[in-house]
Amino acid sequence: MSAHNVVFGFGAHSGVEDIPDLLRMAQQADQDGLDIFTLSDHPYIGRGLDAYAALGFVLGRTQHIAGFANVTNLPTRPAPMLARMVTSLSALSGGRIVLGMGAGGLWDRIADMGVPRLAPGAAVDAFEEAIVLVKLLSGGGPPVTYQGRHYQVNQIEPAPVAAPPVWTGSVGPKSLAATGRVADGWIPGHAADWLSERYRASRPVIDEAAAAVGRDPSEIRTIFNFPGRVTDQPLAATRDRDGRWLGGSVAQWVEELTEAVLEHRASGFTLFSPGHGAPDLTLLARWAREIVPAVREAIAKE
Repeated sequence: MSAHNVVFGFGAHSGVEDIPDLLRMAQQADQDGLDIFTLSDHPYIGRGLDAYAALGFVLGRTQHIAGFANVTNLPTRPAPMLARMVTSLSALSGGRIVLGMGAGGLWDRIADMGVPRLAPGAAVDAFEEAIVLVKLLSGGGPPVTYQGRHYQVNQIEPAPVAAPPVWTGSVGPKSLAATGRVADGWIPGHAADWLSERYRASRPVIDEAAAAVGRDPSEIRTIFNFPGRVTDQPLAATRDRDGRWLGGSVAQWVEELTEAVLEHRASGFTLFSPGHGAPDLTLLARWAREIVPAVREAIAKE
């Protein structure tokens, strides 16, 4: 989508009361040339929009930008139906969908929805099976029979639409290894960036698992959820005492993100506000109109 296939996006509002802001922000980002917008998926929160209903609505009101749930609450969305949902959204939007996948985090609330609780290891097994099954039920071909531990389907016709890219929010080693085996991208948890210990310890697990099954690890993206503010003047320090990015001037952002791509294998950035919420329209405009074009230009020269 972008120079060197680097993806630039933003995290959007996802509450019922935020619908006007969500649409304004997505349409502004679409016009400004951003690649993707993301919504959280917490179906047990009554004031929150259903992520996939919101994605479909926004994709229908935009032309170029793609959307994804960051990340899908898999236990509440059975894999065969998830496959139908994302391939339908892909067909309706001209391929503007990414499937974000998570094994399930807030299990007390998930169980409150009537979903059987899974132990952590079983949840990761179900997560890997689900990614495999979504891909099997996409792209046409003969009917699919799949007999996994957690998912079983019998003679189900795949959608004629290709599976969207699958990006995971894996954290633990077992989940990271599953990402390496079957997924297309990884979003480090807790807004960890390329200089973090989390990234340095986790990415090799993905790469080793990918190589073990004959995949090229470089084909698995790392997309960073990335909070920060844009200042008019350069900051004396762009990171805090713990090494976390704070933001800075446009030039400081451009230098940081360009280095992340060229030196640390970053392949995507999703902007959030400094408080890890959705950026306001001013921050989003500066991101899309000043920072992103300059980073694209810088990496295209390499």
